Amino acid sequence: MQFISTRGSAPPSSFSDCLLAGLAPDGGLYLPQTWPQLTASEIAGFKSLRYQDVAFQILSRFTRDSFSDAELRAAVESAYADFDAPDIAPLTEIGEGRYLLELFHGPTLAFKDIALQVLGQLFSRALAKRGGRATIVAATSGDTGSAAIAALGGLPNIDVFVMHPRGRVSDVQRLQMTTSTHANVHNIALEGSFDDAQNIVKLLFADSKFADQVGMTAVNSINFARIAAQCVYYFTATAKLGVPVTFVVPTGNFGDIFAGEAASRMGLDVARLVIATNANDILARTLNDGVYASGQSHATLSPSMDIQVASNFERALFEASGRDADWTAAAMSDFARTRKLELPATVLSELRGRYSAFACDDSQTRIAIAAIYKLTGRIIDPHTAVGVSAAMRMGKVASPVVILSTAHPAKFPQAVTEAIGSPPPEPKRLSGLKNLPERLEILANDPALIKRFIFSRLAA
Repeated sequence: MQFISTRGSAPPSSFSDCLLAGLAPDGGLYLPQTWPQLTASEIAGFKSLRYQDVAFQILSRFTRDSFSDAELRAAVESAYADFDAPDIAPLTEIGEGRYLLELFHGPTLAFKDIALQVLGQLFSRALAKRGGRATIVAATSGDTGSAAIAALGGLPNIDVFVMHPRGRVSDVQRLQMTTSTHANVHNIALEGSFDDAQNIVKLLFADSKFADQVGMTAVNSINFARIAAQCVYYFTATAKLGVPVTFVVPTGNFGDIFAGEAASRMGLDVARLVIATNANDILARTLNDGVYASGQSHATLSPSMDIQVASNFERALFEASGRDADWTAAAMSDFARTRKLELPATVLSELRGRYSAFACDDSQTRIAIAAIYKLTGRIIDPHTAVGVSAAMRMGKVASPVVILSTAHPAKFPQAVTEAIGSPPPEPKRLSGLKNLPERLEILANDPALIKRFIFSRLAA
């Protein structure tokens, strides 16, 4: 299988090249040249398989030119060996045909583990085959950083630089990153927003001399391997329920919900994909108004979604335009310059045929946490609550509604306390975290400064 760029100017690449590059050299995002297809009977058969076996079957459609079946199977088994739930992504009914898809049972208690644990295993194997080193530079709004560190910390021939917006992640999220003792992990608290951090990553990629010199790559959801690994739980949830599902997805960078589109393009019958956003509502405004326009980033109770520029939306635009790479490249260039893009009617119609969108504020987030607690006795985190709030406003639908539960509530004790009057119980994985020393550098929002910092650490 070959992978192409959404902007059309990069040569087709293998899965391994796509994995290690992260971003295409023309600034676009990789997608498969053609989507692999699964039959309805194959998908129905997933109901009787372990999550690991489904992951192998789906990922192998993308990886066979780069990894043998034995290598991929070993990577998948290793990736999920340290998850607390045997089902990896268990499905729990919360009443009235609504379910939570629990994606937070990995090492850092967030859905990012499901993809990044696989990514780490494949990175290690790809580098062992190819030789050389890789420098991973990641922007994080809270959970990607800790998941990347958990997956890649201590691995040979890899350095991991993680930028989080200073003061705009929860204390638990920060500590999961900054208490790492691995010598190959370097934490940066950026004086700015997540969008500032994400922009720096893109600028560093655009500096081809620098990127080549340090062997730069990405583990953000701009890396297609993340999307491939995340689409697996759409298949397993649907197979368990046996009918098409409406998926409600809390999302900021559009990666987790685009994985649902990827699954549907591979043959999964999806009833609807529902975008759930917080006050940083660029995605809801885009679907409802037809204009993709970034605004001021707002700090909320759900910080992992405090994003105004959704990188993976480019993939959805490319597909919605009929894979028109020339239009996509021009549109992204215009957006980078003006921070505004008016969608053509055909593109908007295609997006609306697949997606719906709802936004909620912090008050509605607290209400949703309290409502689920009162109804079921379950405590949910504020990102999941944004999804629950969207589901509440949808009204009744014919299909089952599956809300992606993206993080453990203990990562956000303040938000939970505000909603139900007491903090969630602390799981073993977080025990004693606050007593560990932190390692981080506080740096200004300056790409040149970040570049010098990376050079200095690599030379140490």
